[in-house]
Amino acid sequence: MKLFLKYIKNKYILSGLLFLVWMLLFDDNRIISLIKFNKELKDVKSEKNYYLKEIKNNTKLLELLKNNPKELEKYAREKYLMKKDDEDIFLIVFEAVDE
Repeated sequence: MKLFLKYIKNKYILSGLLFLVWMLLFDDNRIISLIKFNKELKDVKSEKNYYLKEIKNNTKLLELLKNNPKELEKYAREKYLMKKDDEDIFLIVFEAVDE
C-alpha cells in the first residue's frame, strides 16, 4: 500500500494519469469518437463498393441497349410495360396471404 501511495504522490505519474484520463474521456479526439468514426468509414467504404458495382452493371446494360434494338425492346417491355399498338397487356398481381 505504501508503494502504491508513493507512486500516486509522484507528480509525473499523477500528471500522466490525469493526461490519460483526459484523453480517454474529455478530449474531442477521444477513443469513443475514433471508434465511431472508424465504423462510419467502414460503412461508407462498403457503400462506395456497392455503388461502383451498380455503375459497372448499368454501364454494361447501357452499352447492350445502345447496340442491340431487340434488347432495347425487350427491356422496355419488361421494365416499363410498353406495348405495340395492336397488343393488350394483362398484369397478374399476387397478394401476400396472411396466415
